[in-house]
Amino acid sequence: MRGAAQAAWGRAGQLWPRPLAPGPPPPSLPPPLLLLTALLAVLLGGAGAQYSSDLCSWKGSGLTHEAHRKEVEQVYLRCAAGTVEWMYPTGALIVNLRPNTFSPARHLTVCIKPFRGSSGANIYLEKTGELRLLVRDGDGRPGGVQCFGLEQGGLFVEATPQQDIGRRTTGFQYELTRRHRASDLHELSAPCRPCSDTEVLLAVCTSDFAVRGSIQEVTHEPEWQDSVIHLRVSRLYRQKSRVFESVPEGDGHWQGRVRTLLECGVRPGHGDFLFTGHMHFGEARLGCAPRFKDFQRMYRDARERGLNPCEVGMD
Repeated sequence: MRGAAQAAWGRAGQLWPRPLAPGPPPPSLPPPLLLLTALLAVLLGGAGAQYSSDLCSWKGSGLTHEAHRKEVEQVYLRCAAGTVEWMYPTGALIVNLRPNTFSPARHLTVCIKPFRGSSGANIYLEKTGELRLLVRDGDGRPGGVQCFGLEQGGLFVEATPQQDIGRRTTGFQYELTRRHRASDLHELSAPCRPCSDTEVLLAVCTSDFAVRGSIQEVTHEPEWQDSVIHLRVSRLYRQKSRVFESVPEGDGHWQGRVRTLLECGVRPGHGDFLFTGHMHFGEARLGCAPRFKDFQRMYRDARERGLNPCEVGMD
């Protein structure tokens, strides 16, 4: 696959215009008109670079370009989140993700989540011609999320040879997130590993949600390789996107659901926990989740030493 992808990169160089044949020089233009002509050339030249896109998402078809001239298509996206949808994939796509922020690339993480039923192409992480496979065509892992640092490279999507490309669509969601929080690094690197004291203390201050509660039920979704944890919450420290809502009885409690990997083996248990995590692709994903009494010990020790990163009510 690497050879095919690198060959596609080589063919992409054929998109540059060839030198003009020898002949009389064109008539000179006045400076203002020359500038206008140059601007029009840039605008018109880039008009065919994308089929249908905005700053966040792109949708195109492998059947709409001239195979001998545009075997590698450049796609430029300038959002924190969006989608790429490539129907009838042929040739290859180079997906350039750049955030609409001033954050350096080394502080950003890219996560991609293939559409359900996505097929017809392999998705690689590419840097200076070296390829690392992220998502294999038809790898049978629906909903699997792959993450990497933006400085590690870009996305190279290469169509796989098909006898019939009909009804095939390669697509995925993407998210760019800042990577300066220890809780983020924990989720991306080893989501089933217990958090250290430092990671827990940072998580309660910086996560998208942080609550005190108990596990009511755990349901498993093997087809998505996920477990869904149903929570009853007695204390809400922070939340985004209304993950937790008041229970109908109105007794001052909340309820909600968070997801984690099936391989983590989460089971219902007694007692209160501190649940933290982040929103990914519209879903609440579990991060650090120590028993609440352990969190109390960590927080009090840090406060006595003046090392607690934020104030949290323990009542």
